[in-house]
Amino acid sequence: MDLQKEIDHHVAILRRLQAPSGLFLAAAEPGVTTGYDKSWLRDNFYEVMAFEELGDWETARRTWHALLDIFIKHEDKIRWAIQERPRFSYQYIHARYNPETFEEFWEEWGNKQNDAVGCILYALGKHELSGQSAMRSEDDRRIVQRLVDYLISIEYWQDPDNGVWEEYEEVHASSIGACVAGLQKVRDAGLAQVPEEVIQKGRDALTTHLPRESTTKFTDLALLSLLFPYRVVGRIEADEILRNLEYHLAKDKGVLRYKTDRYYNLNKDGWSEEAEWTMGFPWLSIIYRERGEHERADHWLERARHALDDNGKLPELYFSHTDIPNENNPLGWAESLYIIALKKAQEAQ
Repeated sequence: MDLQKEIDHHVAILRRLQAPSGLFLAAAEPGVTTGYDKSWLRDNFYEVMAFEELGDWETARRTWHALLDIFIKHEDKIRWAIQERPRFSYQYIHARYNPETFEEFWEEWGNKQNDAVGCILYALGKHELSGQSAMRSEDDRRIVQRLVDYLISIEYWQDPDNGVWEEYEEVHASSIGACVAGLQKVRDAGLAQVPEEVIQKGRDALTTHLPRESTTKFTDLALLSLLFPYRVVGRIEADEILRNLEYHLAKDKGVLRYKTDRYYNLNKDGWSEEAEWTMGFPWLSIIYRERGEHERADHWLERARHALDDNGKLPELYFSHTDIPNENNPLGWAESLYIIALKKAQEAQ
């Protein structure tokens, strides 16, 4: 298998999702009926990670400058949330934006997503520490401190949010972990003042919740983020997360988000036949590669190849026990993780 040829193919697919502003669309082309022609904070974080892995800092900085410009545009809202603490969902930092105007989308949605702020801080801190700073001005540095103060204001360690999957509100381990990782990174990078107790409260909350994702979910695909990219759990916790997820959620074409997931569920009762998300396979490959378990990493990389559609793209998901993908194809997040998994396999040769 020519890994470089594979990498080049999927980089070309992913590049087509980048708008002129530098932001990435979540999937497909503009105007799709699913709404995935919008830009999510979290999806941009994951989509640009592939270019960072490949050392393409020019592409990465275009994205991060656009994301910083979004926060600067909405700075008054963030400042208000720091002073007053939000009570309603619309008062929180929004999770998705128009990729050209940077305006919020106002339709009803699970927009209260604390991890989306944590992941931005994590990436900005990581860039700074690597010598590839995304900071352009004092405005950028000021907004980083505002994001830190915002997470403190909402008490992220105990704040129910809509989580990675944008559903009903509860406290999510993956959201807490993203905020812990983000706060630690910008503190280490000297980009913001972060009280140690604020990070410790998050770590304590993680210890309380793990290995569960939340009160209602004992295992969840989102928990993989705690292992990669955030790396905020120890080996024992990581082993348990992986064991639970692989046993209960790994299927033929992808990984279930969680049991009884109703999104694209083939069964009207929602209690079986959950959709199979392709991103799970390359995500597992990356994690096992970083653990030095190369046979397991190769196994999940091959499973990811098995999930490619007839055009060599990774869709968001396949309907349960079928070869039928949904229309969000390709999904930028999945394509990016696949590129990273391929690159790490190449480096291990």
